[in-house]
Amino acid sequence: MIETWVINDGSPGPVSSETVLEALQARIDSGQLETWLTSSSGRSLAFVTNTQRAMLMLLEEEGDPGEHAVDPGAQGSSSGFVLSNGQDDEYPGEDTVPMHEALRLVKQIVCSGSWPTDARRVVDR
Repeated sequence: MIETWVINDGSPGPVSSETVLEALQARIDSGQLETWLTSSSGRSLAFVTNTQRAMLMLLEEEGDPGEHAVDPGAQGSSSGFVLSNGQDDEYPGEDTVPMHEALRLVKQIVCSGSWPTDARRVVDR
């Protein structure tokens, strides 16, 4: 069975690799900077952005510490990662990736179920 992904916002159906970036951009444009996607196999993909950089985490199941995309050369920290509960987070630069990279990673995960082979990530398990 091919894994499908839905955005956890009450959307009626799954997103595809062709539509997920448009859906994320629409959410960002409306001020929703945190998006959770759930796969048909029970995995979760968290995407939180400040519109310049994004924190991207892939979790195998509820309670899993997961793995997250990293940018090892990034310096400092970034703020403005506003969660759906209103919390405004700040993350070390190395724990976030530029927006274009985050979108590339999301598209690949939705398409194939796995990180691109060249993706830099840290396993937090």
